[in-house]
Order: sequence, then C-alpha cells, then structure tokens
Amino acid sequence: MGWQLQRGLLNPLDDGSPGSPWWRAVNERLLRDTCEARLRVLGHPGPASSPSVEPSVRFARHPSPRTWYVAHNTTIVRAYIEHHDLAERENRIERFLINLVLVRVLYAHALVAAPRLALAWLAPIARWLGDPRLDVTGMFLSVSRVLPHVYPLEGELDDFIADEHPFGRLLDLGVITPRLTELYRWSADELQIPDVTDLVCDATPAYAWDPNDREPWAPPPTRLALAARRAFPSQSGTRV
Repeated sequence: MGWQLQRGLLNPLDDGSPGSPWWRAVNERLLRDTCEARLRVLGHPGPASSPSVEPSVRFARHPSPRTWYVAHNTTIVRAYIEHHDLAERENRIERFLINLVLVRVLYAHALVAAPRLALAWLAPIARWLGDPRLDVTGMFLSVSRVLPHVYPLEGELDDFIADEHPFGRLLDLGVITPRLTELYRWSADELQIPDVTDLVCDATPAYAWDPNDREPWAPPPTRLALAARRAFPSQSGTRV
C-alpha cells in the first residue's frame, strides 16, 4: 500500500496528478470484501455483493496463512477479471507490472499451499518463506525497488526490466517462469475461479496483455537463472 500511495496510484481521478482507475477499483473491491466479511462475522444479515466475500469470512473464523492467501487472492483475482477493461487502458509498462504483481501473489500463495510446486526439493522451507506474517514475503512481492514514484510510468519497458533488483529477476526467470502455466492452473483450482487459466497463454501472462508479446517475459536467462532452473525443476502434476 505504501508503494501504491507513493506512486500516486490511488489519487482521486480529478486530482492534478490523477491516479489509476484500475488500481483504485481493485483496492475498492479489497476494502469492500473485508468490510462485508467483518459485518457477516458480527452477525449482520444480507447477501454478499461478491462471491469473493466468503473466503474472507472463512479466514476470520479460521485464520491461517493458507486461508489468508485464499481470501486475499480470491478478491484480487476477481477484481482483476471484473476490471479487465480498465487494465486495457493502462500503458504497456503499467500492464506489465499489473501482470507481474499477479504472478508473484499467486506464487507466494503456492509457497504456503503447494510448496513442492513452488520450490521443488526446498518444499520444507517454502511455507516459512511464504508466510504473510513475516517480512521475508516482501522479497517475493516487491516490485518497488527500482520504480520511480510516479504514475504513469513512461519510457521503454526494457529499461525498467534491466534495472530490476537481481533477486527479483532471478526469482522470475529461474524459478517462477518454468512453472507458470502449472501455477495458474493450480491457482484456478485453489481459488475456485476457472477463469484464472485464461490469464496465461503459452507460459506468458496474458491479462490485458498480448501473449504474442513474449520478449519481456522470456528474455535470455542469465547463468544464475539457468542454475536456478536446474536446482528447482518444475514438477508437472505436483499438487501440494
């Protein structure tokens, strides 16, 4: 949230530096689901405004890292799908970041709920790495290390990718990319949102993004990334 505020993503739309309609809409869904879940837990009647409210109720009643991710990511993914038209209005750099955020929150969830899928033979420590209560999770979710605190970003996407924190690129290219299709398929089952599988195409994130525009997602891997792929091989069919 600090990153979003610093970039001005949540500024009023009539501000001198207006924010992003897409980011505002996604955050509104998160706030609404959380408030509705709280009311339902407190016994207030009435239908929920979205199917994404119930996972937040389950988390409130049975808190755990896994139920937190299901609640959070169900809301986020449904908001992504609901506001696809707003994402289409963002420029190429912003749409790349929107996809990157989704990739990483789905992967962080898998660390907790499907550790072998996420981290192969290091599965025994995956749940600790993905625990949302620990600061270490920030390493997986951070996209703010090199981004200017301005919105919208302008320039060439390749320049921002080249400046990304080395750990982030190693994670993306060496660990997540080889299991990207499997990750989205698993997330669709875990969140009970079949449309998640439509957000990736040929191992390329495809939310408001042309899947033929593969270069930003599949640059030549570095030696470290190749070593990471060998060290953490994708295990097709792994469920937990």
